[in-house]
Amino acid sequence: MAKQPLLKGLISYDVMESIRNTNEWLGASARAMASYPAFAMIPHPMFRLMSAWGHVTERSFSRMVIKPDWNIPAIAGPDGQDHVVYVDKELKADFGDLIHFRVARREPMARKILLVAPMSGHYATLLRSTVTSLLPDAEVYVTDWHNARDIPVSKGKFDIEDYTQYLADFMRHLGPDLNVIAVCQPAPLALAATAMLAETEPKAQPKTLTLIGGPINPDAAATEVTDFGNRITMGELEYHVIQQVGFKYPGTGRLVYPGLAQLASFISMNAETHTKAFMDKILADARGEGSESDRHNKFYDEYLAVMDMTAEFYLSTVERIFKGLEIAENRFTVNGKQVDIGKITDVAIMTVEGGKDDISAPGQCVAALDLCTGVPEQKKQQHLEEDAGHYGIFAGRSWRLNIRPLVLDFIDEQLEGPQEAPSKPRRRRGGKNGDGALPGIADDDRKMPV
Repeated sequence: MAKQPLLKGLISYDVMESIRNTNEWLGASARAMASYPAFAMIPHPMFRLMSAWGHVTERSFSRMVIKPDWNIPAIAGPDGQDHVVYVDKELKADFGDLIHFRVARREPMARKILLVAPMSGHYATLLRSTVTSLLPDAEVYVTDWHNARDIPVSKGKFDIEDYTQYLADFMRHLGPDLNVIAVCQPAPLALAATAMLAETEPKAQPKTLTLIGGPINPDAAATEVTDFGNRITMGELEYHVIQQVGFKYPGTGRLVYPGLAQLASFISMNAETHTKAFMDKILADARGEGSESDRHNKFYDEYLAVMDMTAEFYLSTVERIFKGLEIAENRFTVNGKQVDIGKITDVAIMTVEGGKDDISAPGQCVAALDLCTGVPEQKKQQHLEEDAGHYGIFAGRSWRLNIRPLVLDFIDEQLEGPQEAPSKPRRRRGGKNGDGALPGIADDDRKMPV
């Protein structure tokens, strides 16, 4: 990477943080002023509106620097009792932990699932509903990536090769009876990590690998994301978006792609929808119809909570996955050694795509099946959920009603041993009964890219 001009990154980072802080303060001030008891004597709706605007603004800007809690609800057991869920750290590392959702007073389940969370601006808690839906039927583990702003420079770099090695370490730790589900961004790297184990430690490979909406071959179907990657040069990208963590956080001086910059990009992709959502929320609060746990707050408490990515991870993802197509063309290397995806032979592979996914369009993820030349056709499956957007294929109604049962069936087929299968990968198409979202919050209408 080119060297940043002296203090340019630090100043830019702190300017963004100052703007966020100022807006949070303005919201708090407006809320406090408009709620002053003396103004109750003046029956003018302006004060209610001002108070509601201040409350929504303060809450929204404060969420941007807060890591959400998991808040997994208790699991109902067959004995009629609720079983509390605890979040345990299975493995700790500098840039991310392996966490286990331990269900109290329950025997370990036969299905062991590792959810590989994306590192694309949001925390792993983005998969909260996915975890909740799987816990009654499986032991669930998740990769919990750390915010780069909180990692001291002394801890070194973290790029896509390091990410891949982390995944291989996590898989190795959890053992060969593991079922891996990778959601979006990590799909190509989860495939590479499996290939690494296939060549060096075959017994450590997972039993199944499910890839959901991932850019295995970004050129297979163009989207706004791939168009942007092809349009901009690496030098332009580094100059315009890479900054240094400011003086407020432990990672001072670390080069990062800031979460606030990523959030601005997310919102700009569908600005009209977000603007309407906030206007509706302000008006609802002014009328006394809003609440702390309504749909708006549940969605935006997660959506607005963003994390910084290390510059080397972000830039190497764009350069090697999207521009260089190293995974798509089976040319990916780790520490100078090629990772041959064709070495995977004993792992069952399933891909899931959304017909309305405009982040990772249909065709990008299913390309993994052609790369896995060593996997028998009867161990390959693909599913297209025709009416689902990006968010819906792993967290919406489409996931709950259609995709989750298919993934669990796919896992169970491998637990039960080899099955008679057709000569080509089974194609399953999802239907019209699940576009994937709670009323008022569509799967993809507010753009939760991962």
